[in-house]
Amino acid sequence: MKGYSSNIPENCTTARVEGVNASYKDLSQVCRSIRSKKSDWAVSFLEKAAEGEVAVRYKTNNKRLGHRRELGGKKGRYPKKAAKIVLKALLSAIANGKIKGLGDVYTVLIATANKKNRYPRIASKGRWARSFLETSRVELVLQGPEVPKGVEVTPPKKADKPVAKKEEKVDSKKITPEPNKKAESAKETTEPKKKAEDKKEAPKQPLKQEGATYSKHNDVEEPPLDTEKRRKEKPHQHGENSKR
Repeated sequence: MKGYSSNIPENCTTARVEGVNASYKDLSQVCRSIRSKKSDWAVSFLEKAAEGEVAVRYKTNNKRLGHRRELGGKKGRYPKKAAKIVLKALLSAIANGKIKGLGDVYTVLIATANKKNRYPRIASKGRWARSFLETSRVELVLQGPEVPKGVEVTPPKKADKPVAKKEEKVDSKKITPEPNKKAESAKETTEPKKKAEDKKEAPKQPLKQEGATYSKHNDVEEPPLDTEKRRKEKPHQHGENSKR
């Protein structure tokens, strides 16, 4: 299969994890401890190892490593982080097998861990010190029960979702609204009132004559200004000689 390091036979389920920030040496020893074991035992073992209750034996990469009484005096450690990552991949593989219809009991056929990438980390402030971040990958292959020849494995069918009934769309053009009798009767009563009001003529305003002055507030005609008559009636206060 594409993306896996080995050929995968039939009636098998797979899972893998890429680019994990964990030690590939710890991951490889955890994978070795569950290889060729039943899936139920592997899940229970990894759950205990993730909590630090069980030690994992290190057959390689064990230079200057302490001996464990739980392992009968052999070298080992408690890799909690690596156990959690492998447990997550194992549960994913079991779920994939159930979707395929291979059952609930599996055997761990392949369990490997390798180094993925290497990223440089340069020190700050112009120093020459440099470190590297190494990521890892894990791949698991579980084998289900053997299927006899001539029998095909079919995944379980999903339950059909209830189909919602579609509401029929009604054209607004076809439907004609029923006339509202109350609105029509109200219109009939208001119409004669409006006609009667329109018939009432407005009061006639007097026509304005040329040369006449009118006040701003009321259109009341004022007499035209006759300057000569005013001069005769009211002489100038400073006398006729002082006229400008």
